[in-house]
Amino acid sequence: MFYPTNTNAHNLPHDPFKACVAPRPIGWISTLSAGGVANIAPYSFFNGVASDPPQVMYATSGNQPHGPKDTVTNIRETGEFVVNVATWDLRDAMNTTSLPVGPEEDEFALAGLSQAPSQLVKPPRIAQSPINMECRLVDIIDLLSKDPLLPNTMVLGHVVGIHIDEKILTDGAIDNTKLKLISRLGYKDYACVDKVFSMSRPGGGDKLAGL
Repeated sequence: MFYPTNTNAHNLPHDPFKACVAPRPIGWISTLSAGGVANIAPYSFFNGVASDPPQVMYATSGNQPHGPKDTVTNIRETGEFVVNVATWDLRDAMNTTSLPVGPEEDEFALAGLSQAPSQLVKPPRIAQSPINMECRLVDIIDLLSKDPLLPNTMVLGHVVGIHIDEKILTDGAIDNTKLKLISRLGYKDYACVDKVFSMSRPGGGDKLAGL
C-alpha cells in the first residue's frame, strides 16, 4: 500500500507513522522552572545526535490544556535539563508522568519517585533511574507545523555529565540485559530490551567508530 501523508488517506484504523519509526528510546526529562518547581515528562521522539561532544535531542508537539508544555517552557527559561533512562521496573512511573497536569504539580510525588541532586545543572535527577544525563541547552528549533497553535519543536542539548548505576555494568560496559531499557513502538505498544546480539563492523570499523 501507499498513502500521501498530506491527506493521511491510508484507510487504516490508526496512523501507522510512529510504528514505522520504531523502536524509539524514551527521553524521560526532568526540568526545573524559573520559580524552582520540578517537572518530569517522557518523550518518545528522542535520541542521541552526536558523540563528541555528546549531544541529544527531543521533539515535542502541541500544547497542554494550560498552555505550552512545561518541559520546553522550563528549558527556555533555565537552559538546563536532565534525561533519565526509563526501564522495565519504572514503566508505570514513566507512564504516570505523561499526565498533562498543571505546572504547579509535583510529578515526582505523583509518580512515587525521588529527587536526586545533579552535579553540573540545577534540575534534579530521578533517583530510581539507573542512568541520568545532565544537559545544557544547545538550541531550540521550530519544525514544520500545520497549525501555529500546535507547534512542533525540537530541543538540542549538550550532555555535560552522566550518572551510571554500577549495578548495570558487566566488565565495565553497560549491560542492556541488566538495564532492561524500554522503548516506544507504535500505537500503545512498548518494547523491553532483554535480548542482545553483537556484530563487528567489516574492516575493523569498530575501532574507527570508537566502539
